[in-house]
Amino acid sequence: QVHIVESGGGLVQPGGSLRLSCAGSGDTLANYAIGWFRPAPGKERDGISCIGRTDDSAFYDKSVKGRFTISRDNGKNTVYFLMENPTPDDTAVYYCAAEIIQEADWCPTETFRYNTWGQGTQVTVSS
Repeated sequence: QVHIVESGGGLVQPGGSLRLSCAGSGDTLANYAIGWFRPAPGKERDGISCIGRTDDSAFYDKSVKGRFTISRDNGKNTVYFLMENPTPDDTAVYYCAAEIIQEADWCPTETFRYNTWGQGTQVTVSS
């Protein structure tokens, strides 16, 4: 079973950029759907983006669409989450999760569909 670790969090100014990493070990992340989550009002973790095994399977919640980009680097066994033009509302602990999904061109955003989670990385958006 894959083990995943997030990194790249920190302090970023509004309008800046920050790239989060979700690095895998013990198995190939290319075999997994990957989701990115953060807390939301009424939810411990809310799915804001995910990617299936195909590059055209990326999904974005409306809160991040057009600003954040999820991508894979299979050579580095890593999935990235590029945050551009963040606002203070994006301040949160960000978690990545991995799960083997039968459909290659689909990814889930519900927490119950993922069994493997990272420890989270804190992102603070402030000037």
